[in-house]
Order: sequence, then structure tokens, then C-alpha cells
Amino acid sequence: MSSSVPYDPFVPNSEQIDNTVDIMRDNINKVAERGNRLDSIENKTDSLAISAQGFRQGANRVRKDMWWKDMKMRLCLIIAVIILIVVIVVPIAVHFS
Repeated sequence: MSSSVPYDPFVPNSEQIDNTVDIMRDNINKVAERGNRLDSIENKTDSLAISAQGFRQGANRVRKDMWWKDMKMRLCLIIAVIILIVVIVVPIAVHFS
């Protein structure tokens, strides 16, 4: 080292400073890109939550509709069985009385 300034490991030279600045700029760009990706993921998550809520409401509506349809069918079957029993029992009761 033929420079007039003695070597001091705690004082960086301009090359080290330039390298450090380049690394920091790259890191800042990476952080900005990461922020953009996080924003995109957050938007997709919000959209998915809204979609899931709509699906849940639709599923509940279909479940209730199917329950009513099942109840109507059961009532129809019960009424048909009662009418069938009445048609069979009443003539027999009238015949023996």
C-alpha cells in the first residue's frame, strides 16, 4: 500500500460504500416487490372471503329449500297412508256394524 493514508479497517473505502449502496438499493427493490405481492395476496384473500360468504349463504338457502321439499313429501305420504287406511277400514267397519 503506497497511499499516504494509513489503512484503517473501520473506515470504508469508496468501493465498499458503492457496493453497500448497490446492495441496499437491491434490497429496497425487493422489499417494494414483496409489498406489491402482499397487496395482491391481500386483495385475493378479500375476494375469496366474499366469495366464501356468498357460497355459504347459497348453501344454507339450498339446505332450507331441500328441507321444505322433504317435509312436503313426507306430509303427502302420511296423508296418502291415512286416506288408504280410511278407505280400507271404514267399509269394513260399516259392513260389520
